[in-house]
Amino acid sequence: MNYQRFTLKNLSVNISIVTVYLILTYITDGIRTDHVLVLTIWVVMYYTNKLTRKIITGFSIFIIYWIVYDSMRIIPNYEVSTVHIKELYEAEKLLFGINLGQLKVTPNEFFKLYNYKFLDLISGLFYLTWVPVPLAFAVYLFVKDKATFIQFSLVFLFVNLLGFVIYYIYPAAPPWYVDMYGFDLKIGVPGNRAGLVRFDELIGIPVFANIYNKNANVLAAIPSLHSAYPVIVLYYGIKKHLGWVNLVFAILMIGIWFAAVYSGHHYIIDVILGPGLAILTIILFENLMKTTSFKRQIMKFNGSIE
Repeated sequence: MNYQRFTLKNLSVNISIVTVYLILTYITDGIRTDHVLVLTIWVVMYYTNKLTRKIITGFSIFIIYWIVYDSMRIIPNYEVSTVHIKELYEAEKLLFGINLGQLKVTPNEFFKLYNYKFLDLISGLFYLTWVPVPLAFAVYLFVKDKATFIQFSLVFLFVNLLGFVIYYIYPAAPPWYVDMYGFDLKIGVPGNRAGLVRFDELIGIPVFANIYNKNANVLAAIPSLHSAYPVIVLYYGIKKHLGWVNLVFAILMIGIWFAAVYSGHHYIIDVILGPGLAILTIILFENLMKTTSFKRQIMKFNGSIE
């Protein structure tokens, strides 16, 4: 494949994409620093040299994910469908409720009453891995096996896209919302770190405060995509025969599942549906890989980053 850093075609395509994206962003939600940063990284890496172009082309799949997620601010899911608050809380209590004397509480309410600094620390550390670990694994695959990298990245993207669709079909309030606002719908509620505030207080740094202040979709508890990502990582880790590394992936997966409930960000129902969506997406993708046309497109994309 011949490499030309600047051609009329790639210049016109990139200028068009960047211009259209900036205009749409300015009109809809306003341009932020992170928008400019992502576009700058794209342009710089695309035109620096052949290697950086291959890298940014491969990871464009993750950029698409970020753009779609960020764009969900434009039309909030509560403007599309009815937000489910009480029914999810009641279902959680029915299926997984814990009896405290004559009172029955959800696991989230139980952990709010009974929490420990050690669990606050490790649950916070586990929860911090939900994006860095998939990205680090993607980097590993990009270096070692680009074909698997593409498959992993596309499954990651498809899981998110399906999850986002569900967010709009079935908007659902997280446990911390019920704790703070009850069963009434409050429009424009900001993201909240919930039980992860205890982690921030322990380390003296507002890590999760900074993360959840930028949350693009608050009323989106079902499915738990936090819980879905480690399933995808573990699946492809097993396919790559990574041995003891897969044990680490499994521990991180279970840790994230626990942290999601312990911190009050998800019900157990959400955590079950997240991995369920990941497994369903993997099955659908594996079947899609058997089709000649799709496999041909994968090979074509693979040729652009080899």
